[in-house]
Amino acid sequence: MLKLIITGIWVAAVTLGSVYFSIQMSKAPDPNAEEAKKKAAQELVRGEIVTYPVIAQGRVDGYFLARASFVADKAKLAEVTLPVPALLTDELYTELVGDKVIRIGENRNFDLKAFKDRVKQALNHKLGSEVVLDVVIEQIDYLTKQEIQDAISKPGSSVKHGERLVGEKLPEDVPLADSKGNNTATH
Repeated sequence: MLKLIITGIWVAAVTLGSVYFSIQMSKAPDPNAEEAKKKAAQELVRGEIVTYPVIAQGRVDGYFLARASFVADKAKLAEVTLPVPALLTDELYTELVGDKVIRIGENRNFDLKAFKDRVKQALNHKLGSEVVLDVVIEQIDYLTKQEIQDAISKPGSSVKHGERLVGEKLPEDVPLADSKGNNTATH
């Protein structure tokens, strides 16, 4: 009789264990937990507003005002000894002035996604690993030389014209790094 009771308890325990294990294995992984883990490993590094000349036929025709930021892998960014925002500025200069990716008057053909991918790949190539996860082009404006001269010639005036070529918003859910690479809570 005692053997029968022990066998029944053992069968019940094995059955409950196998049902619990089956339920645990059949649950889909929580996508929010995976996304939160991914976001926790990222960091936003803001670039500076920089002016790039538009040179045509040996003279300056106007200027790009550009600000780009990037989302980076925290761990890989900590290993980088180079000033990454300066590399971003250099790459934007190469793309906008050297390679003339944006051609004034042909802005309808500008592919922002391809431009961002190109900048991201170039930065990662210079850094030697996949440090930059995404590039955010906050602003690319074009001001003609005449618009700037008109604003300078009138006391108390500012440049009110210009052509907004690109403008993106920063991601809200990625922590912002300060100039030393430390996290800050605000954007």
